[in-house]
Amino acid sequence: MFKNALVIATLIGALIVSATAQQAGIKRTPLQTVDFPAGFSTVSAVAEIAAGNCAGRHTHPGIETSYMLEGEAVIKVEGKPDQRFKAGDSFQIPPNAPHDACNAGAQPLKVLAIYVVERGKPVATPAP
Repeated sequence: MFKNALVIATLIGALIVSATAQQAGIKRTPLQTVDFPAGFSTVSAVAEIAAGNCAGRHTHPGIETSYMLEGEAVIKVEGKPDQRFKAGDSFQIPPNAPHDACNAGAQPLKVLAIYVVERGKPVATPAP
């Protein structure tokens, strides 16, 4: 059982790195992956965006719940008005919603992100 969990965690980590490579504006550092609930993986990561940059428009195959650790952000979710967040705020992104996160401050932006995504799918995929 432990071997299977380790293999799955390694694969999810590779998927995060792969998604990060596709999105030059964001750096995701995986912290933990848990196979729960059934058919999904819960991935926690620290996402960082440099001052003056955006993550790049993307989607997640599940919900994203984030807590702002440092900095200020403008979150742009397709079909919704832009929202501003600062350290101490939290927000959610609906599954499969095209969105972007932009650093709205002069300092690096750091977010603790929890992704509950369909098992076997990358955490993030670039969106047109």
